[in-house]
Amino acid sequence: MVRKIIHRYCRFLSWLMAASLAVMVVLVFTNVVLRYAFNSGIAVSEELSRWLFVWLTFLGAIVALNERAHLGTDTLVARLPVLGKKICLGLGHVLMLFICWLLFKGTLDQVKINWDSTSAAMEVSMALFYGCGLVFAVSGAVILLSDLWRLLTGQLADSELVGVRESEDVPHAPSTPG
Repeated sequence: MVRKIIHRYCRFLSWLMAASLAVMVVLVFTNVVLRYAFNSGIAVSEELSRWLFVWLTFLGAIVALNERAHLGTDTLVARLPVLGKKICLGLGHVLMLFICWLLFKGTLDQVKINWDSTSAAMEVSMALFYGCGLVFAVSGAVILLSDLWRLLTGQLADSELVGVRESEDVPHAPSTPG
């Protein structure tokens, strides 16, 4: 059930990332044309594109975490027996949960500090800019806790114990909810 919700959430994030990328392309292209052809431009174009790019990066990291698409090496772990792989995966997830906590705490501090500060062009609270770290930390923690629960309850298949792909040429395997 939780995996199905996470899968739908990541699918929504993928659509949101595609929309953000489309908005960025339109804004930057329009701004370039306006600058060269009419010697004017859209004031918020650069700043909004930058913000969308930062959010796009963090949302993409959530989807990549769910799909186990982050870079890694499996030279040692792949040679371990199943129990060793499980221990390494569990330890890795606990360490990543700690990193999510650190990111959450640091980002929350930044959001509080910048709550009343506004951006130069859009005049929007800078807390919104730093909020992407909060979204990643919470979403990442939920994904990691779900995977850790599946590992501890024996629901994780042996093939999922090493999450590194052999090649970047291998297409993303569809995540199966459940």
